[in-house]
Amino acid sequence: MTSKDFRDYVVYELGKLGDLICRPMMGEYLLYLNNVLFGGLYDGRVLIKRTTENAKFNLPEQIPYKGAKPMYFLEDLEDTEHVKEIIYTTCESLKK
Repeated sequence: MTSKDFRDYVVYELGKLGDLICRPMMGEYLLYLNNVLFGGLYDGRVLIKRTTENAKFNLPEQIPYKGAKPMYFLEDLEDTEHVKEIIYTTCESLKK
């Protein structure tokens, strides 16, 4: 389960990228940027959806919860420019 403190930290850091929405879901949180669901918070981790386009970033894969498909683990949220590139690439590819 993700703590509210971690959620607040993520919302603060990722909120710099644009219109971020963090919606609660079964004790965890879904993340949307500019109305595109790109990932979520799972057990204190920021995980983003895998796409063909964001594979180039070579992020580690992790399972958000039992039975789910792997997602990419986003570690250093304070590297704003790198995080922005990853998340924008992910959102653009999910719009297709």
